[in-house]
Amino acid sequence: MTDLLNIHNLKVEFDTDEGRILAVDNVILKLQEGQILGLVGESGSGKSVTAKSIMQLNADNAVYGDNSKIVLEGQDVLKFKTNQDLKVIRGGKVSMIFQEPMASFAPAISIGDQMVELLLLHKKISKEKAKSISIDMLDRVGIADADKRFKQYAFELSGGMRQRAMIAMALSTMPKLLLADEPTTALDVTIQAQVIDLIKDIVTEYKMGVIFITHDLSVIAQTVDYVAVMYLGIIVESGPVREIISNPKHPYTQGLIEALPDLNNLDKPLKPIPGDIPSPLERPTGCVFHTRCKLFESGVCDNAVPPLSEYAKKHTVACFKVNTNEQ
Repeated sequence: MTDLLNIHNLKVEFDTDEGRILAVDNVILKLQEGQILGLVGESGSGKSVTAKSIMQLNADNAVYGDNSKIVLEGQDVLKFKTNQDLKVIRGGKVSMIFQEPMASFAPAISIGDQMVELLLLHKKISKEKAKSISIDMLDRVGIADADKRFKQYAFELSGGMRQRAMIAMALSTMPKLLLADEPTTALDVTIQAQVIDLIKDIVTEYKMGVIFITHDLSVIAQTVDYVAVMYLGIIVESGPVREIISNPKHPYTQGLIEALPDLNNLDKPLKPIPGDIPSPLERPTGCVFHTRCKLFESGVCDNAVPPLSEYAKKHTVACFKVNTNEQ
């Protein structure tokens, strides 16, 4: 398979009134055509900032590292500066499903008109063909009476239906890369499964690459090929999804999996990760997870940043205790 996306040493900081805040640090990711990569972590881990960097959609106060590169089909998108350059990736080569669907639709323009406008902007097709594609995609994501919903406005749809309409619009251009930021959060389990199956079908059919952002490991297990676990802007573990789920090595990954409910023992109490993710303004020294880690060793974990090293084939871990945290 061909490399679709290569992210090298991605560092993103934000200039604020409180000073410069580090949001993402030294992220390295690779995605091939036809693959789905899962980005997992709690809120504040840097997942959305990483995804928005690919489309240059972060706020204007974002500052990228001098050595940062985001190479999409051989081109470094961080060097794109003009609207014409950015139009090629925004909605063309790359589409994004955002967490909040209302923010993705103009309230005074119908859903259908927005979908048609997007298709006409990026595809050399007639308006009638664009309308046909839009209605078909609305139907494929599970929206009943798609031809009727096509004429409606975002405020006339329920939250779940708006989410599905946003997914339909993102998929309608058949992008090379789909960034799915918590795409099924507002959906019930039936529609959630339908949407996931649709994304997987399109990946198979069009060799589209997908970055699937979520905090739900149960969704990740049935959806993605590879997983990268993020904490406070750093990738702490990555590898094939089956390897990560069955053999997690980093204490944070282990904690995320242990926090899942046990369907075989519903009376078993949930086991949350102790503490809270620190504020970026109070970033811990050394390993950023050491303030919540069950394996913390003073003078080691708080003294240096552990490198992301290969534990097994294609399985990398950033932990000084990687050889002693067997469960």
